Amino acid sequence: MKPRNPPLQSARLLDQIRERIRYMHYSPSTEKVYLYWVRFFIRWHGRGGQMRHPRDMGAPEVEAFLSMLANERKVSSSTHNQALSALLFLYREVLTIELPWMDDIKRPAHTKRIPSVLTKDEVAGVLAHMDGVTALLARLLYGTGMRLMEGMRLRIRDVDFDRHVIIVREAKGSKDRVVMLPRSLAPAMRQQMLAARAQWEADRQVQRGGVEVPHALESKYPKVGYTWGWFWLFPSPKLSIDPRSGVERRHHLFEERLQRALKKAVALAGIVKPVSVHTLRHSFATHLLQAGTDIRTVQELLGHSDVSTTMIYTHVLKVAAGGTASPLDSLLPI
Repeated sequence: MKPRNPPLQSARLLDQIRERIRYMHYSPSTEKVYLYWVRFFIRWHGRGGQMRHPRDMGAPEVEAFLSMLANERKVSSSTHNQALSALLFLYREVLTIELPWMDDIKRPAHTKRIPSVLTKDEVAGVLAHMDGVTALLARLLYGTGMRLMEGMRLRIRDVDFDRHVIIVREAKGSKDRVVMLPRSLAPAMRQQMLAARAQWEADRQVQRGGVEVPHALESKYPKVGYTWGWFWLFPSPKLSIDPRSGVERRHHLFEERLQRALKKAVALAGIVKPVSVHTLRHSFATHLLQAGTDIRTVQELLGHSDVSTTMIYTHVLKVAAGGTASPLDSLLPI
């Protein structure tokens, strides 16, 4: 039998969702997304002015909402699945309603697409048009294959210059892994660490709140968030309010800063293919496989649970290699 969750202490529905999400250690981004879809679901069915509690709704309302997303909003399959996951979480984990209709709701098929990948020359061109801390972050993500937030959330204690490795903690699926620290980045990383040290010392002098630490570690060790080892490697220049605790403290660098800088660099480099920060991770994997790295090694570096996820990059290589000749080439001179 499925183990029971503790009873909820909150009275309002949205607060109950927050309470359950935090009990299950879901990420802040998941909390934000799930709250959005539950609000949307309730408001969409309350368009006539009569709001109903989700407990008073069921399969017809859920299916009508999902049909609206697919037919009227024309959302992608991933967005459709995200909305369904939020509603299933609401009914199963918050309202503790287990009904047969929940298992009968079909998820839309996930569309597998070949990822956009840059060539080595294109990566060099993009990086050449970046500077400052965003340039270091872009180089780090391409050089290690880390996801955007994995790079942003690096702490001082995660970088090991002696062994030339970086420990990626609590990555997707709450798993830790180890990636290489590119030797060419070591001097710039040391400089970034010195800049972070200066910021940390300035915060300590004015007794500002320490940084966020995971899993109630602060309750067990109240001053751990003030220690140097837990400080962000890429701290934000400004303080912000922690949405969960309400404490004003220093967060890591805002992710949109890198996204904007990369978008500008891509335009300056004259690249027309779709490029996002995640494209650097795709390029990292493809270039490793192109260099003859074993696919299992690439799987471990990327943190994929299943090698089939990593196999998508072999399709990119097949297209890029052009190993299969078109029959047209045997008819027409090149």
